Amino acid sequence: MAIVALALASYILFRVSSPPTLPEGILYGSGHIEGTEIRVSAETGGRVIDNRMVEGQPVQAGDLLVRLDDRELRIRQALTEAELTAIRQGIEAQQAQLDVWRHHAGTAASDYDRFLKLRQTGTATPQQLASAEDRLKETQGQVRFLQAQLAESDARLQAARQSLRLLKLQLDKTDIRAPVDGTLIIKAIEAGELASPGTAIAMLVDLMHLRLKVYIPERLIGRVQLGNEARVRINAFPERFFEARVSAVDQRAQFTPRDVHLPEERARMVFGVELSLDNPEGFLKPGMPADAWIRWSPQQPWPQQLEVPR
Repeated sequence: MAIVALALASYILFRVSSPPTLPEGILYGSGHIEGTEIRVSAETGGRVIDNRMVEGQPVQAGDLLVRLDDRELRIRQALTEAELTAIRQGIEAQQAQLDVWRHHAGTAASDYDRFLKLRQTGTATPQQLASAEDRLKETQGQVRFLQAQLAESDARLQAARQSLRLLKLQLDKTDIRAPVDGTLIIKAIEAGELASPGTAIAMLVDLMHLRLKVYIPERLIGRVQLGNEARVRINAFPERFFEARVSAVDQRAQFTPRDVHLPEERARMVFGVELSLDNPEGFLKPGMPADAWIRWSPQQPWPQQLEVPR
């Protein structure tokens, strides 16, 4: 009886201390939750005069984050607009002169033709014909000169218009707005500080759509397919499972990362598997460690309990 009792106790102790095994059709992986981070940078330089960023605050695409000092740009805009007005007025005056000289050139051409015919009949003198020809050349030369001036003024007008467009674009960039919906997790500049082009002023993350990267041993990766259902658990909610799906599988194996737990003793080669997570309630946060179970066999129902294999 003592031997039987000892054997029974040993068996119970063995069963209790044995690591839980994975159910059929289920693979386990662990990792850290990640989010898509958007680095917001200044596109133009200027001093921050209005800062509306609050870390942890959700923002929508188009919300104003920072406003830069735009006084210098507005002065340059006013100067360029004045230059445009002056060029337009100059073009109007040149066009009026050109119309006059074109009329003179037409009259000179008619006079030349008339004196040429009169000279052929002997009625007009050579001096009269030469004078008419000189007048024609003078008026035609003046027309060409005014046409060249008009073309130059038109080019200056186009250049000034483009300069004004550029200034307006730079003015628009002094209002730095959220490019997408997300949550502001890093505020990297304060009012009064000087921003320069390319300077990061904030970091946004999309907390509604997160991902978890787990690692599967090389010999098991053939079972994983895109779209496989998965369940994720975090320490903050140990009794709750979050639904996920396989959204990507690495195409190249790698050595097991040091901070990754696998059910077998340090599998040498693993493949990264990315799980997509919807997070409408906002319970999941980037950086949280998480356990994941992937159901690679659709025919296999989810078990009542999911344990972390050791």
